Amino acid sequence: VQLQASGGGLVQAGDSLRLSCLASISKYGMGWFRQAPGKGREFVAACSWSGATTYYADSVKGRFTISRDNNKNTMYLQMDSLKSEDAAVYFCAQAKAYGVDLMQEGSYEYWGQGTLVTVSS
Repeated sequence: VQLQASGGGLVQAGDSLRLSCLASISKYGMGWFRQAPGKGREFVAACSWSGATTYYADSVKGRFTISRDNNKNTMYLQMDSLKSEDAAVYFCAQAKAYGVDLMQEGSYEYWGQGTLVTVSS
């Protein structure tokens, strides 16, 4: 499975941005993680294979929306009201099986290369 994340860029605080993750095979749950400079990778959002069940980190709840289109093998992360603390490299990932905890990094087997989001204040 290959994952390709895209959509990052430079925006101002308060702006919106939509990330995309194209998967060679759309299978199992998928998620977004991010890593800011000097920090560890943290969970951002995840959704089940159908997209019906979603999970969010408290820091992005109400501002970010995760979705997926399995017909296009693509997952999205709509990011609104961006803050300076949202600046990071964002990674998409695909889980290793059904029924795993999609908020845990260890539940994912395949990772994309990351896309950089920069937020200026």
